[in-house]
Parts: sequence; structure tokens; C-alpha cells
Amino acid sequence: MDLTVLDRHALPALSDAPAAEGLVTQALETNGELDFRIIELFFFAYREFTADADLVLERYGFGRAHHRVLHFVNRAPGMTIADLLDLLQITKQSLSRVLRQLVDGGFIQQIPGEEDRRQRRLYPTPSGRHLTLELSRAQAARIEAALATAGSTDPRPVIAFLREMAGDRGTTTAWFRKQGIVEETRDD
Repeated sequence: MDLTVLDRHALPALSDAPAAEGLVTQALETNGELDFRIIELFFFAYREFTADADLVLERYGFGRAHHRVLHFVNRAPGMTIADLLDLLQITKQSLSRVLRQLVDGGFIQQIPGEEDRRQRRLYPTPSGRHLTLELSRAQAARIEAALATAGSTDPRPVIAFLREMAGDRGTTTAWFRKQGIVEETRDD
């Protein structure tokens, strides 16, 4: 039986199936105890937001972790590995493989710090800058199209909403201030 197109009559309804003890057969309501609309919109929006970039990353054998590293190193050239670990909230071990691939591929360079030679500062190469812009253009186009379809090209309400969703982590709010992402941030 081909289930690529699911016919709701081809399978018994969950309520028609014998209920096993402890088995929940009722779906959560969209607007029940919780409102699942925005939660599910986030799931699907994120899937599409990342899909465009994923296609580009796939050509290089890279994944989303590579994208995040490229993005932030391009936004703050010269950041240290410690800065990047703190900003991304990841372990040194999880960054190590990704960073090694980006360095070996010629997308990022590690330069010893001037004051502390043990410190490693990260800089994008021209190839790293080009790839980051290619990834970001696809995502920016999707955002602009969504804003236009929603009837507004004013990003301020979206920025305010996402700022609240981003939370109050010190590294996050410091990044927002440093990069001029939001006009005002709450005190840490």
C-alpha cells in the first residue's frame, strides 16, 4: 500500500483502534490548554529558514554548526575561541571538529593573540566571507518575503518579539549591544 499520500479512510481512526492501557489516543488541541499555533509555526519556519542554507552547506559537506561558526566569525572577526564558545553555548569538543574543517577548508584562519600567544583569534578568509554571504542572502530573502507577505516591511515588531524569545543570557545581550541588533536591552 502506497502511503505517500495518506487517505484518512485507508487507516482506522485512532479512536476506533482498541485502546491499550496507558495509551493516549486523543491529539492535543491546537487551542486547548496550550496554544500550539506559534510553537508549530516556529518549527516549520525554522525548517524552511535553515533549508535554503542547508542546501548550500551540503555542497561543502558542512552542517548547521559550520554555518553558526562562519556567521559569528564573519560578524566579529578577531573573536577568540573562548568568545565563540561562550556565545554559542557549546563545548570545546563540539567546536573542535567543526572549526578544524573550516580552517582546513580555507574558510577561517586562526591567528595567535598579540598579548597572549596561546589565545587563538578567528578571522574569515575571503572564501569564508563569500560562503557566509551566500548563506545569509538566502535567509534574508526569505525573511523579507515573509514580512512583505505579512503586509509590513517594518522589522521592528519581529525584532522585539525575537529579542524577548532570545532571553537574557549575558553573552546574548552583550552581543545585541555590541552588534547594534536592538536599540535597548534590559540590564543584565
